[in-house]
Order: sequence, then structure tokens, then C-alpha cells
Amino acid sequence: MTMDTPDASRFTEDPVSPGQELVVQRICARVAGPLAGDGVRVASLPLGGVQVWLDDPRHRWRFYHRMARELRLSGWHTETGPDRLLLLGWSAVCLSHRVRMLGAALKGRLADFDKTAFTAVMVATRLRHDGFPAEDLPAEVEARCADSLRWPARLADLDGLERRSSLEPLRLRLAQVAGLEVKVSRRCGEHLTLATKVARTVSGGAGPARPRAAGPRAGLTERMVCVSVPNVAGSAVTAR
Repeated sequence: MTMDTPDASRFTEDPVSPGQELVVQRICARVAGPLAGDGVRVASLPLGGVQVWLDDPRHRWRFYHRMARELRLSGWHTETGPDRLLLLGWSAVCLSHRVRMLGAALKGRLADFDKTAFTAVMVATRLRHDGFPAEDLPAEVEARCADSLRWPARLADLDGLERRSSLEPLRLRLAQVAGLEVKVSRRCGEHLTLATKVARTVSGGAGPARPRAAGPRAGLTERMVCVSVPNVAGSAVTAR
């Protein structure tokens, strides 16, 4: 099912894209978190689209609105009812919003490598002082930095989804979204490479090097570590 007008007022019946139910399940489970993620249920609607509901009625309204917000950011039109959430196809308005948000991320948070380096230093130093295993520290720092960037998880949710439409205007928007997502994915990879390098430096070089190419601000790592990490001997840290 696909939205066929910019004001999202009408629908056409397109078949559900392959993998759509699984993708919607991933998005909604991530938004619901450990509290309700296991209770997310997804099923196709008879005339196209997808319905989502929670087994647990507690906080259902709150979770539905959070899920709807994230699904709209992915480009779908949604309707929130008292007992379930309806996903009714691609929306020109929501796809345009995704284009704006991807562009804003590239110019905003994903352009700020200093913040990623600083975050990685702080997280790695705290974990190191708390006795976190040095060999696991780079992966943990990378995971936490990925969470703070938010877009790695959003892009991963859409893996395996064939995004298509029978309408030319929506196909053009979907292509524009796909192009920006490639840029965002590449930029996220650069941030996570930087975070891993910082973590490996803080942990004394523990952990294997990642195969990704270094980010454009990789030289910042050494400066951030020198400024932010206390100059304490390893034995002194261990003795704490």
C-alpha cells in the first residue's frame, strides 16, 4: 500500500514489500525496549499495510506513539488506534521528512567528530577504571557511541527491506532517501572507527583493529586521549 498524494489523503493498493513485517517488528521492538519489546506483534492487513499491537496492555498508548514516530521517520504513514498501530504505506510527507532529517544529521551531529572522540574517551576511561575487561573495551565503547549516534540502529532496522512504489513521485523520494542513507552509513562508520581507535588507545592497544577506513578526524584521537585520560600508571589504576 502506498500513499499517492503529498498531503497523505489517499491510498493505492500496492503489495506489502518483502521483509516489511520483519523490519516493522525490529523498529517497534527497539522502540519498546526490554520492557515491552518481546511482546510486539506484527501482521499484514487484508488490503495492504501492517498492523502492530502489544500483548501487554500496560503503557500501550505511550509505546504506540513512540513506535509511530519512528515508523514515520522511516517514511511510512501511520494511524494510532486504542488497541493497535496501523502502518498504511509510504507517505510523501514522511519520506520528505526523512530526507530532511538525514541531511540535518550529516550537517549536524555526524559532522562533529570532536564530540564522538570526547564521548569515546570518557566512556573508555570510566570503563577502564571500573575494571571492564580491556580486550572487550573497544567493542563496548563502539556500541555505546553507536547508540548515541542513533542512526546506525535506524539504518540497521531497514536491512532486507525492498522499498518500492508504483508511483513515480514516491519512487524518486525513495531513491533520494537511499542515496542519503548511504552517506549517513558511511559517516557513521567513520565515527565508529574513531571511537574504536580511541578505546584501543585508552586500553593500551587492546583489541583487534577494525577493517574500516579511518575517519577524516582520526588524528584527533591522540590529542583527546592525552588531554582527557589521567596520566596514571597501570599498577596504580589496578590498585584502586
